[in-house]
Amino acid sequence: MDTSLISPQTVELVLLLTGQKLRKEDITPPLLFLAALVTVLLGVIHADGTVSAEEKQRLRTTFTELIPANNSLRPLVMPMVKSVQDRQVYNKVTALLALTACFSEEEKLLLISFGYQMSAADGTIDDREKQYLQNIANRLGIAGRFLTVLEASFSNQAISDTATLAEVHSLLAPAQFQSLDSMFVRAASHIIQHLPAKPKQQKNHKNSVSSYQELKKFQEYRQQLDAVCGKLGLTLRDGSDRNVLSPNLTEEVTKISRKLESQRFRVAVVGEFSKGKSTLLNALLGEEIQPVRDIPCSGTVTVLTYGLQQRVICKYKDGREEEISPEQYKDKASISEEAALGSFGDEIVNSEIKEIIFEHPNLELCTNGVEIIDSPGLNEQAERTLVTEQVLKTTDAVIFLTHAQNALTEKERELLLYLKKELNQGKDNEAAKSIFVLVNFADLLRREGSRKQVRERVEKIVKEQILIVGENRIHFISAQSALEAILEGRENEYVKSFQDFTKSLEQFLTVERGPIALNQSAAGIKQIINTGCDELSQYREILEGKLTVSPGDKAKIFEQMAEASGRDVKIRILANELREEAVGETIESWNEWAEGLGDRLATKSNKWTSEHNHILSQDKLILNYANQFVLELTQEIDIWIEQKLQFIVKQKIENLELKIKEEIYAIRQEFQEFDRRLSTSLVTQFKNLGIAEKLDRIGIGGLDIAPSIDSDIGGAGGFLGGLGLGGAVAAILLAFTGLGIIPVILGGLASAAGGSFGFGWLDVDGIHVQIKQKVFELGFKKFDESSQSIFDKIHERIIAVFEERVETSSGAIAQAMSLWENLLEQQEKRDRQNQAECEVQKVWLAEKRRELQEIERQIEAVLNQSAG
Repeated sequence: MDTSLISPQTVELVLLLTGQKLRKEDITPPLLFLAALVTVLLGVIHADGTVSAEEKQRLRTTFTELIPANNSLRPLVMPMVKSVQDRQVYNKVTALLALTACFSEEEKLLLISFGYQMSAADGTIDDREKQYLQNIANRLGIAGRFLTVLEASFSNQAISDTATLAEVHSLLAPAQFQSLDSMFVRAASHIIQHLPAKPKQQKNHKNSVSSYQELKKFQEYRQQLDAVCGKLGLTLRDGSDRNVLSPNLTEEVTKISRKLESQRFRVAVVGEFSKGKSTLLNALLGEEIQPVRDIPCSGTVTVLTYGLQQRVICKYKDGREEEISPEQYKDKASISEEAALGSFGDEIVNSEIKEIIFEHPNLELCTNGVEIIDSPGLNEQAERTLVTEQVLKTTDAVIFLTHAQNALTEKERELLLYLKKELNQGKDNEAAKSIFVLVNFADLLRREGSRKQVRERVEKIVKEQILIVGENRIHFISAQSALEAILEGRENEYVKSFQDFTKSLEQFLTVERGPIALNQSAAGIKQIINTGCDELSQYREILEGKLTVSPGDKAKIFEQMAEASGRDVKIRILANELREEAVGETIESWNEWAEGLGDRLATKSNKWTSEHNHILSQDKLILNYANQFVLELTQEIDIWIEQKLQFIVKQKIENLELKIKEEIYAIRQEFQEFDRRLSTSLVTQFKNLGIAEKLDRIGIGGLDIAPSIDSDIGGAGGFLGGLGLGGAVAAILLAFTGLGIIPVILGGLASAAGGSFGFGWLDVDGIHVQIKQKVFELGFKKFDESSQSIFDKIHERIIAVFEERVETSSGAIAQAMSLWENLLEQQEKRDRQNQAECEVQKVWLAEKRRELQEIERQIEAVLNQSAG
């Protein structure tokens, strides 16, 4: 709900309906929804000219179920009902439009759903009530197919449009509303309970590669854990509504729920050009979706994922999103033939597209919780490699393609070594568990002896170089033959070998990767439950008089809260001072480094070599030298970052972190003092929220500014550099600041080839010297012109490094203050209650504790099922 869209007319209308003197900031999402709900429900009730007893009862029940008795909205219900009825606001469409102007699609659908429930309260949906709802829905922009589903749902009719039913379930999922208020969660839960069950996705038998039963089971476990989050969220909201439990507990469980809902296994497909990457993807998906050409064609990252309907979303670097047609997708997912055949990196570097999301309802692998990432090929060209490197850190598994007739070339072995290191967080002495090597075009190996020879070669390389570990990580396939058979619905040896691969991938995801994610989420939920139990115990002790926060204690708490706020301010002031010092020293160091850069690069250019002929392959020779220039430049930048920049920033960050730990330690000491005197559990609650552990990990053995810079621009955190194995942060900085050195060199040398290089062809050394010199001149000039943009990116990241530390400490201090506030609110609540009310509260506390314990048992049951 976008409350910025609330107009003066809306405020005036709410004032009129409630009879209260309210400001714009008082018009909350729950209040707006309540006003709109009263209007719609009364409109339905009066549409047929009669008001039945069932409708009156339905009205009372609706508001009782949605609004707790102690909620501040409850007293406003009857005044709004009377005002809407007396003024017949339900007949004024403009009034309803004003109330719903800031509603999202989901909120509008939720609103109209209650209208259909009211319409069916007396057993049948009257035609006049139906017409009223259709008119309202039409003005709100709600699709007619949704109304058909709602009408059938509340009148117990069969629903043939299962796709729309699934979409309604998705739009009204309670998790969609957790960021708003508990009333919305209750409302959505209420409607979902009255809808027919969400239809299961029908399997496409013809195009199915596998049934993916294990993935389906894992998704069920994930959904069960998310359902547990939903129950926990309601319990916690009830506690926070009563000022017994901290509101931040609800926020934390919402974060976990969102993570569970969005959680997908991410599988990246990487490899050099001409290894059959796009065909493999099509075989995995069972459809010819990815564009296939005989030249490098993947120009951007494409994410193939499940969606309720087929659609393609193009995301741009400036934050825009655009839905495009499948035809447009095949164009946008590819680079132009000119750029692919040449080396025009600007087309990718300067591309406005960040990524393309392809959603589809019938892709079996995606339907079962897997996202497939199609990335630009490695080593086709520097810029395409850089784009590929951005996706590696977010993947659960990497599929690496090689060609059966030339399996694991020297370059591919280098790439696998790089992938191994990246996926092992920089460790290069351990084999990677998450890489699958697919030897494609196995159908071209006609003789069994040839197949055996290639297999032995691949297995030997993998073993000797300690590349990958795990069962069934190497597979021989023919993606094209498998795809053709899959599309035609027939079985053959290639489909079988392809299914062997998908089964091993599924096994890895569900047995090795899945439990890690489930256990992490479960651990987070348990920490929240433990904190909730601690706060309930704390309140019970207050009710029983075992824990009393005296006036003196209250004054001390207010004092500690003020001190905590002051600590936050001191940390921020110090961070600003240290940041400015770091930036100043960095500027001085950068200028000193840049002063001699030209001479160093010129000297290094004399040692460049190339196997290409200056007559027969002059374009490749020039490209080779251009790449060597950029490689030398990136190495220079990397050395400066490692030897100078990291040292400068590390010193400042360490000083900041010492201050942060000092202030947080002081807060812990204050908690311990209260725990000692009053037998509270503030230290335990603080620890259960995960803040202590997060701050303990804030220290730095090394600053890791290189990965930080890369992360800031969407990179992988580790670097291949795109220019061999030497480039690191610098290569990414060069590309993503739009420097485009190589295209400038190629353009300049192309014109020079017809001039200054058009003579003395027999003087081989002289020609090479001239070309090297020209490459250096053009490249360095372009770098010199654009060096400020590189430094600006480094400057931005330095600022971000300090801000990250400050935000972490501020979050910890905010959590600490919320624990103080909750203790005060519990005591104030007790002070307002008589003995009878206290006894009622004790019963409520026992009930909530049982609910939390039951939720914890349900978590264990889910984990046990998934492990079994």
